[in-house]
Amino acid sequence: MKRKVIQIDGEKCIGCGLCTNACMQGAIKLVDGKAKLVSESYCDGLGMCLPQCPVDAIQLVEKETEEFDQTRFNIKLKSTSQGSTSCGCPSVQTKVIEKDFAGQATAESQPSYLKQWPIQLHLVSPSAPYFQNANLLLSADCVMAAYGDFQEKLLKNRAVAIACPKLDNTQGYVEKLAQILSLNNIKTIVVARMEVPCCGGIINLLKQALRLAGKDIPVREVVIGIDGQVRL
Repeated sequence: MKRKVIQIDGEKCIGCGLCTNACMQGAIKLVDGKAKLVSESYCDGLGMCLPQCPVDAIQLVEKETEEFDQTRFNIKLKSTSQGSTSCGCPSVQTKVIEKDFAGQATAESQPSYLKQWPIQLHLVSPSAPYFQNANLLLSADCVMAAYGDFQEKLLKNRAVAIACPKLDNTQGYVEKLAQILSLNNIKTIVVARMEVPCCGGIINLLKQALRLAGKDIPVREVVIGIDGQVRL
């Protein structure tokens, strides 16, 4: 079949290894101090390794080659999700928060609709029970502070993962999202972001994850202005 795969220029390669860390499929290995593509069937053609190369030794080319081995990728997702991310710290321990919201609201306070812990995309476990059969909210973290109706209009009845596409080290975020989408029956996704250009990266992360996971899930994008008003 004809599709895109990476091509590595061995003359340019300096053997830094950054591409091997960026490749989520394990398709690139260092051999004799140079990056090598292990198998074209391992390469998903997304090119996540390209921006990591400091000498532009990697490019995407379209050619007749083997089909991407999705089965191998699914096995990798399962094995990765079963690994423990907990170090004993309460910040990373998966927890479902059971709540009865009926009658909790008063004139002075409103209930929190958060039903899980943790919420940071970096910390959540893809196999956490709160993701199963869930409606997912993927939110830029600034939205929670800027949008007054965040709890009622966005968080209510949704599992949540928050991230900052500008300040976070987003390496691995696409794979983490792909794991969540692959291992759970996610029904719908709402992406909430700020109107500033750098925040648009969060929707790009999701698009790549959907493609990587081979999923077609309804997505709604909500854009919040810095004045707290809904732009989209």
